[in-house]
Amino acid sequence: MGESAAFSPGHITGIFRIHDQLDDPLKKGSWGAGVSIAKGVTTRVNIRNSSRNSFKIRINGDTTNSAKVSERVINTFLSHAKKKSRIIVDHDVKIPIGSGFGSSGAGALGLALALNEALSCDFSHIDAIQVAHIAEVECKTGLGTVIAEASGGVEIRTKPGGPGVGEVRKIPVENDYAVACLSFGPISTGEVLTSEKFRQRINKFGGELLDRLIAEPKPHLFMELSRKFAEHVGLISPRIRRILTETDSSGLTCSMAMLGDTVFSLVERDNLEELLPLFRRHASSEHNIFISEIDFQGARLLD
Repeated sequence: MGESAAFSPGHITGIFRIHDQLDDPLKKGSWGAGVSIAKGVTTRVNIRNSSRNSFKIRINGDTTNSAKVSERVINTFLSHAKKKSRIIVDHDVKIPIGSGFGSSGAGALGLALALNEALSCDFSHIDAIQVAHIAEVECKTGLGTVIAEASGGVEIRTKPGGPGVGEVRKIPVENDYAVACLSFGPISTGEVLTSEKFRQRINKFGGELLDRLIAEPKPHLFMELSRKFAEHVGLISPRIRRILTETDSSGLTCSMAMLGDTVFSLVERDNLEELLPLFRRHASSEHNIFISEIDFQGARLLD
């Protein structure tokens, strides 16, 4: 029947505030700020006519039965498709999974765009992105990642909700910045988002800091306030604390990715030579260190 491919950037959130009280998943989301990165997830779909609907999902070549967000996206599109189909999905993931890089949102977003094209569902671009947002919210893997990855750049989510409901404001980036990360692994997003203790901390401090960033939308202030947020929320692990102590001593502002056991910095390229040796001292291998350009385009179909 058809093939299609799409790319979605990864995304790192520095500050957020939870807005999930309303029943409508399109109105659930987060008020927050973060940066989209040029490394992300490329998703290819192959559609074949079939007597019944079925699908297979592969992540970096390996078949998986645990891609719940992608499954939800597929089922939504199959319910709107004109014919029964066998769908083969290949996610090529170039970012650490479950470690604060928005991998589930990126996979869902690219998949929604590719399926809309390949199945000829006639959803608008916004409608397709909304499918990915709803899947993330209902699976409790994220709140504001999809709208941020759809927009690209360094952003402030000034109104919560999915695309078409939420609003995004870009932070101008005039200098030559890159995103540098040192990642040690995942933190359970679902556990944090359902913990009353962490929800109260996140919402108390997230709103105050975002007001300051909206008043002065600058890259350096995004990093400073992201660090304040991480300190207030209280998820910093001992090994991340050791790294932050060293980077502070060198005058380099780093913070913790929300949500992952990951140190990150939106850093001027001239300062990378000073930051990377600090990261290397704490990394078990070069694979833990991650450097990326900013992605300013947002999620898109590929030729």
